[in-house]
Amino acid sequence: MAITGPDTVVYRAARPEDAKAINGIDDSFSTNTILTVTSTNDGFALKETPVTPPIHKQFPKDDDHPWGENPTDTIVAVANQQVCGFVTTEYETWNRRLTIVEIRVAPTHRGHGIGRALLNQAIQRAREQGAGHVWLEVTNINTPAIHLYRKAGFTFCGLDTSLYKNTESATETALFMTHPC
Repeated sequence: MAITGPDTVVYRAARPEDAKAINGIDDSFSTNTILTVTSTNDGFALKETPVTPPIHKQFPKDDDHPWGENPTDTIVAVANQQVCGFVTTEYETWNRRLTIVEIRVAPTHRGHGIGRALLNQAIQRAREQGAGHVWLEVTNINTPAIHLYRKAGFTFCGLDTSLYKNTESATETALFMTHPC
């Protein structure tokens, strides 16, 4: 089911009855590029590199509740009375950081501005809570998401080459991005 644009989408706090729809949103992605992480004398370098064949990744399903302790920490995107995306955030008072814990848009609704609108919802929430910045983590192979985050004003602020060790994503690097409030 396609939509015509972000104006046809309603954004609201998640409700308990949204849990099944939230958990059912496909978070897979496909890409023909990755960000290659190279160690340098001064730190690390990132370079977008083509990959053949294209990568298709399906994230493992979490058994966790989709919104942690508080459903109001999740904002859903609803189109045609169906949840088609969400963003879950957590606020840390000690460093005034709002972390985007998870963001997903259903594949049928990607490319319509919903991901960007969900990011904007998170940024607005951060401002309302007095956060200094919004922070997120993304794998170096998820270039579609990285492109979205960069277009939304996020910049790289760090990486971790060991975060995914001992997981099925062990060859990937965690990239950290931030957006000022």
